[in-house]
Amino acid sequence: MPLGATVQPSPPASVSWLVDDQSHTFPWRSENGWAPPKRCIVADDTMTADIAYRHASEGVGLIWTGDFQNARQLLQALARRVAKRRIKFAEMPYPDRFHQVRLARAQRARTLGMLCLPFGAHHTLAHRRAPDVQQVCFQAHGDAPAGYVMPMTELLGLISAYEWRKSGIAIDGLAAPIYAHYGVFAPTRAEYIELIRRTPLAQPKVKRAFDLGTGTGVLAALLIHKGVEHVIATDTSTRALACAKQNIDALGLSKKVDLQNVDLFPSGRADLVVCNPPWLPGKPASTLEHAIYDQDQHMLSGFLKDLAAHLNPGGQGWLILSDLAEHLNLRSREQLLAQIEGAGLVVVAKHDIRPTHLKSKDEQDPLADARQAETTSLWCLGVAQT
Repeated sequence: MPLGATVQPSPPASVSWLVDDQSHTFPWRSENGWAPPKRCIVADDTMTADIAYRHASEGVGLIWTGDFQNARQLLQALARRVAKRRIKFAEMPYPDRFHQVRLARAQRARTLGMLCLPFGAHHTLAHRRAPDVQQVCFQAHGDAPAGYVMPMTELLGLISAYEWRKSGIAIDGLAAPIYAHYGVFAPTRAEYIELIRRTPLAQPKVKRAFDLGTGTGVLAALLIHKGVEHVIATDTSTRALACAKQNIDALGLSKKVDLQNVDLFPSGRADLVVCNPPWLPGKPASTLEHAIYDQDQHMLSGFLKDLAAHLNPGGQGWLILSDLAEHLNLRSREQLLAQIEGAGLVVVAKHDIRPTHLKSKDEQDPLADARQAETTSLWCLGVAQT
């Protein structure tokens, strides 16, 4: 590139299709970060599931113009056809099996994501029997003055998140439910919450704690409930910070919890630092997967590396981590312990709990043996004495 040349921004992604030889072009929207289909055709109630599946498998976008409820039925029919692809995962060793399962699930999601809905301005749907999704989409994306196209699976995800946000999740010990915004991981797995609840504070009086990667703010609220006087909760997601603020305000804890847009540690030191990083090494494929996959183990490694520098004398770091990655051969216990030791830390105590979520009991899950062996632990870490 010549010196001083200006880099032109990439044009917004869009999709095009023909109707009666006239081209229609709409902006493309995908929270999962999927590229738009290179080719799109119009699909309606007359298209059979077999034809739709053939097109979707070839990466052809189906711009749905028919009945909304029929589109939901077509989506289910596509899912049944995808499920007929039999892969002998049980014969694969870990971590190959995990990577192949993840690849198959990504391919399934991409195939189903070929069924797309054209929206009008302000998130309106013109399809017969379509629900009013304006508020659903507005909560996730804000207003949309122009129309766009989005995969139907992503709309269904928005609707599901909207219902979670509307009803909330009751947490023992908290005076109000926790509400999860779209794109913020909901505290539906009780293990890590129970570990926080049952683990005693190392000091009789904890004046200051850090909650790294606060998400909904649930752990910050639980720390206050345990007797911590003040919590600084950090996150890099603006959605998470807005979500945490709503929850902290609703619980009447705004004077005891400060929210900061910071990657991991705020400035200063604390008596207690809590970190519940994503449990699996890997690259997230969507917004929600950032709560599951820790690319390059950025959060885990960053927490361990800098913990000692942010602890007051006698303070502790609480690392909440599942050993599922160990059963999948993505990370070994020896590697984790070496990281802890290399950071100048020692394990003061460890509290374990077995998972009770539905995936741990699903015998049809190709990762069932690993999930059934999973244990979630709260590692109490202190600074090694020199």
